[in-house]
Amino acid sequence: MRITEISVYQSTVPLKKAFVISLGRFDHANNLLVKIHTDNNLTGFGECSPFLTINGETMESAYEVARHIAPHLIGRNPADMEDCMGVMDRLIYGNTGIKSAFDIALHDLASKAAGVPLYKYLGAADTREIVTDYTVSMGEPGQMAADALELSKRGFRVVKVKLGDSGKLDVERIRSIRKAIGKDVAIRVDANQGWSVKEAIETLQGIYPYQIQYCEEPIPRWDFMNLPKVRKASPVPVMADESCTDHHDAKRLIDLQACDMFNLKMGKSSGLFKAMKIIRLAEEQEMPMQIGGFIESKVAFTACAHLACVSKLIRYFDFDSPLMLAFDPVEGGMTYHEEGVVKVPERPGLGLTVPEKYLETLQSFTVQ
Repeated sequence: MRITEISVYQSTVPLKKAFVISLGRFDHANNLLVKIHTDNNLTGFGECSPFLTINGETMESAYEVARHIAPHLIGRNPADMEDCMGVMDRLIYGNTGIKSAFDIALHDLASKAAGVPLYKYLGAADTREIVTDYTVSMGEPGQMAADALELSKRGFRVVKVKLGDSGKLDVERIRSIRKAIGKDVAIRVDANQGWSVKEAIETLQGIYPYQIQYCEEPIPRWDFMNLPKVRKASPVPVMADESCTDHHDAKRLIDLQACDMFNLKMGKSSGLFKAMKIIRLAEEQEMPMQIGGFIESKVAFTACAHLACVSKLIRYFDFDSPLMLAFDPVEGGMTYHEEGVVKVPERPGLGLTVPEKYLETLQSFTVQ
C-alpha cells in the first residue's frame, strides 16, 4: 500500500454562538481537512483545528506547511507511522496541528487496510462508555450560571467551565454555577494558563468547596517549573494541558511531579502516534488522562473517541466541539446520545467520510 494522492482543504464553519476563553474569542472554526488516496483504492481522512495561541498555527499557515509536507508522503506506506511521522518532523519543527491532520488520515488508511475499526488497530479490544462534558464559555457569573443550568437541563452530567482572566471573579463564577446546577452535575475547570502562581493557588483554594473535579493548566505553560508548587498547594487536582504537548513534555512533567493528570489533544501531540506514547508513560505512573481537542469537527473527534478506548486511565472526555458547530460536514463517525454519551463507530478505520459535494466548495490543493 502506497500513497498516491493527497488533497488539503480549508474548512471554515461558523459556531452556533461565540466561544470565549482566557486566550480569546472564537466565532468560527477555521480547520483543515486532509484526504489521502492509496494505490489499493483506499481513502483516509484527517483534520486539524490550528490554534494561534496554543500551537502557533493558523488555517492559512498550516495550509502552506501542508504544501511542503504532502509531496514527501507520496509513495510512502501509510501504515509505517514511524517513517511518515519521522519525515514530517525532519522536514519542519513544530506545526503539530497540521501534522495531526496527516497522522489521523494515515491511521484511517492503516486501519481500513487491516479491515478493523481504528480502536482495534490501536490495540483496544472493545469500545467503552464515553461521556463528554460540555463547556461553559467565560463571561459574567450570572450568564455562566444560566448557561450551565441550560446544559444540565439538556442532560449533560458534566460541565467544563472556562476561567482564567481574574481569580476573584473566577471564584464567584464557580459559586454561582454550583448554586444554579446543584450538586448532581460535575464541574471541571480550565484556566488556559490565565493565572499567576499566587493567583492560581488562591483561586484553586477558593473554588475547592464547590466540588471541582480538576483544573486544567492553571499557570502559563512556560512556567512549568512552578507547576509542582501549585500542585502541592492546591486541594483541586491539577491537569497539564498546554504544557504537555508530546511524550517528551509528558516525561518532563512526570519527573517534576508537576501534575496529577494529562490532557491529550491531537493538535498538540501531532496526532495519534505520539499520543499513544504519552498514554504509555501515563500508564506507567497510573496517571489519569483526559482526551480533548480544539474546535474540530467529527473527523478529528472520532479519532479521539477511538483513542479513548485504548486505556482505562483515560477517564475524562471533552468531546463537545462538534456540537458547537453550526453544521458538521461529516457523514458517519461518532454519535452523540442522551446525557452526553458518545458511541464509537464499528466500521473499518475512522468509520466516516466527508462528502465530495462539501469538499468541492472549499479552497484546496492536490499533490500526486
